[in-house]
Amino acid sequence: MVLEELEVDIISEINQREPAYNIAPTARGLVLGHATGGFETKLYRWGLVPSWAKDAKGGAKLFNARSETVATTPSFRNAFRKRRCLVPASGYFEWRAEDGAKQPYFLHHPEGHLMMFAGLWEGWRASPDDDWLHTYTIVTGEPGKVSADIHQRQPVILPPDLWRVWMTGAPDEASAVLAAVPEAELTYHPVTKAVNSSRNQDSGLVEPIGRDRPA
Repeated sequence: MVLEELEVDIISEINQREPAYNIAPTARGLVLGHATGGFETKLYRWGLVPSWAKDAKGGAKLFNARSETVATTPSFRNAFRKRRCLVPASGYFEWRAEDGAKQPYFLHHPEGHLMMFAGLWEGWRASPDDDWLHTYTIVTGEPGKVSADIHQRQPVILPPDLWRVWMTGAPDEASAVLAAVPEAELTYHPVTKAVNSSRNQDSGLVEPIGRDRPA
């Protein structure tokens, strides 16, 4: 299954927006979700705010959801049942301790293909008279052979044949997706420590520094 089969031209959506090379929690990011009559892309804030939250402050901490407990954790279980989405990304950053310091790496598909992370979205508002705040979180799981070099967790990267069932399937089907996700192809290289500030958004952030480290 490819994006065309979902009748979503997400590449055009991405190209129409300002490039974002360093999206951080509380920033707005593109998500693909199931809507009445099909699928659509939206810009939601990264960091999920549960519908029952008293305020939106806690969303900054709920930017990831563990795949092992996402179906039962109070902050995520309602969204897991009804509001699953895909989060498109060209890659992601992780830091590794080296020689007493931390070095960031950019992890991505070896051929630069767009990846789809498993995600959840939620709507929240302070009162019935307020506008809705839409937020999302990225589901993480155990690392693969490549990403384990850098970090003990990685985003759940879904192959095309699991996109539709993740977004539209019943909760037990979604749980089966998380249990059966194949290892994604990844490679990585070291990048500038400028990624530590979300104010930096230029394309140089994903360029390798020093020796490239292939998978």
